[in-house]
Amino acid sequence: MYAIETRNLNRRFGKVWAVQDLNLGVPQGVLYGLIGPNGAGKTTTLRMLAGLLEPSSGEILVNGQPVNHNWRDLQRQIGYMPDFFGVYEDLLVWEYLDFFARCYGIPAERRKRVISELLDLVDLGEKRDAYVQTLSRGMRQRLCLAHALVHDPQVLLLDEPASGLDPRARVEMRELLRELGAMGKTVILSSHILTELAELCDAVGIIEKGQLVASGPLDEIRRRIQDAHTLRIKVLSDLEHAEEILSRQAGVNRVAPVDDSLEVDFIGDEHAAADLLEVLLANRVRVASFAETATDLEEVFLRLTKGEVA
Repeated sequence: MYAIETRNLNRRFGKVWAVQDLNLGVPQGVLYGLIGPNGAGKTTTLRMLAGLLEPSSGEILVNGQPVNHNWRDLQRQIGYMPDFFGVYEDLLVWEYLDFFARCYGIPAERRKRVISELLDLVDLGEKRDAYVQTLSRGMRQRLCLAHALVHDPQVLLLDEPASGLDPRARVEMRELLRELGAMGKTVILSSHILTELAELCDAVGIIEKGQLVASGPLDEIRRRIQDAHTLRIKVLSDLEHAEEILSRQAGVNRVAPVDDSLEVDFIGDEHAAADLLEVLLANRVRVASFAETATDLEEVFLRLTKGEVA
């Protein structure tokens, strides 16, 4: 069952379609990254999923149940953290969380326990009696994440959670998100930091001009664009001789020396790659290593958003 599912979800602002026919399925308990350039529709999508923006048309389902405009029920099932989170700076940290816990009707005794547990989770236990205005940007981000968790939602929507953070704070946020994933929460986050999403997420969705270009586990998306492969071949014999042999082979588009190796772009499957190796060995080229280079998330993103993959 999907934790979050959309069916032909649309949102229009005047004549501009911010989201078009979005069909998204996010399984329960996964960390899902939503990737796209500025203006692609990521924030609009998250705001609709959070019940803060009504779709122009289409349907949202949470844990298999259609929302049907029952936004209050939706908001109790979902925690939302926008990219810019306003805080009440003249409150103490624990008072800030207590205020929102009261909004959700959490009883006093339970509030006390929940606040302590959340502050420990986001590593702000020592700051419980500090004023919010004294917190660093990274600490405020973690406090806002605790706010999104105060009613114990199973689904978290995080819009650019690492935006504006220094490298140390990014690492802390990444570890915290991993911990939430280990707790069984479904986390959907948008980000421009593609390498971090690749390390963190179980699956990704690539959105361009309001439309979902691709969605699924990263390895599965990679396979969609793997008609073109890149090999890194280290040879111990004459590099130019090996380059000449490879450049004559069918399907090879480019051969370029890189240090003591050759980088080869070619079109073909694993059998075609094995044939290239066989040709080299038949021509007495001494091969020390022969491997396909991994396609990183940035390359996947660029190829898909440029329309290189149907």
